[in-house]
Amino acid sequence: MSTPIIIILIISAIAIIAFLVYYYNERQVIIRTLSKIPVKPASSLRTNELSKVSGKALHVKEPLLAPYSQRKCVFYQIVIQQKVSNGKSSHWKTLVKDERFQDFFIDTNGDFVIVKPTNDPRNYISYLVKDKKQTSGTFNDPTPQFEAVLRRYNIRPENFFGFNKRLRYKEGVIEIGEQITVAGIAKWKTLNEPLPEYPYSKIAELESNGNQKLIITDIPEVLPQTRRR
Repeated sequence: MSTPIIIILIISAIAIIAFLVYYYNERQVIIRTLSKIPVKPASSLRTNELSKVSGKALHVKEPLLAPYSQRKCVFYQIVIQQKVSNGKSSHWKTLVKDERFQDFFIDTNGDFVIVKPTNDPRNYISYLVKDKKQTSGTFNDPTPQFEAVLRRYNIRPENFFGFNKRLRYKEGVIEIGEQITVAGIAKWKTLNEPLPEYPYSKIAELESNGNQKLIITDIPEVLPQTRRR
């Protein structure tokens, strides 16, 4: 086989792998899945129908605080990684991957939907945009806020010799009032007890079932055009 053909095959293989990595990454899978589900206002949801709503995230109870940014939120995801070397190669090792959430409302122009993610069993998939990032390294001291987060997760910012570790931090949140999109199986529920700031006796809820998990995201591309502005 000639050298030009070998080079073409190698380039083609690299291009195919790059495409597959992009096509099947978590963000793109969620975007494609949500694009197939029509968006509806809360008042138009039909029981047992796979539905998608977009609107403002609102807290049901005292909101969470994101570890680094201290933003009030109903959902956050963080990742802390360290650059480690092994001979001639190096890679980012994940030290902490933390995710916290609570029940929350989605306000769709004055109509409300409630969402109740759970971990046991895990009834959702999610993707949050990581819009807060921090790093530290040999000549880059961690900020006091970053160091406080590292201490919170029992991570020493320095190595045995007192030099800064090469660390990086990523944080994504669903802030109070942020525009988000959630898809799931619609159910109408009668409230036995009133919810704070919600005066009605029934409320729409998005749920999972055996074949369909909740999908929760703040990716801007999946918001209706009128809500992106």
